[in-house]
Amino acid sequence: MQVHQILRSKPKASVITVAPGATVAEAARLLAERRIGAVVVSRDGETPDGILSERDIVRDLGRRGESCLSEKIESLMTRNLISCAPGDSTDVVLEKMTAGRFRHMPVMDDGKMVGIISIGDVVAAHISELAMEKDALAGMIMGN
Repeated sequence: MQVHQILRSKPKASVITVAPGATVAEAARLLAERRIGAVVVSRDGETPDGILSERDIVRDLGRRGESCLSEKIESLMTRNLISCAPGDSTDVVLEKMTAGRFRHMPVMDDGKMVGIISIGDVVAAHISELAMEKDALAGMIMGN
């Protein structure tokens, strides 16, 4: 399966972004309200400057306490993003996520962010593929 197939199956909402100057507390509220695990940091909503995940916030809270909540996101976000393209296979994406130990990846097309996928999206796509293969094999065995 390819990334564009996953994006087609997701709701047609745009990628949730937040400005680099917003506070960590504002980002945490956004994550909670939208029930998402990461937010893309972007000045223009199309080009990612970084990403901030629940893990980033919890890690800093554990290290420094609640003082980090009043800081700007840009001081905590991951800047060196690893992204994928719509034509990339889910196997490649899963490999990158596993190797990098992250769970969210922006999807880029011609330098513009066109979506975001999570490890949950990729795993669900793999499960769906396996179910279809199982059904096809069962059909062949049963002569259907």
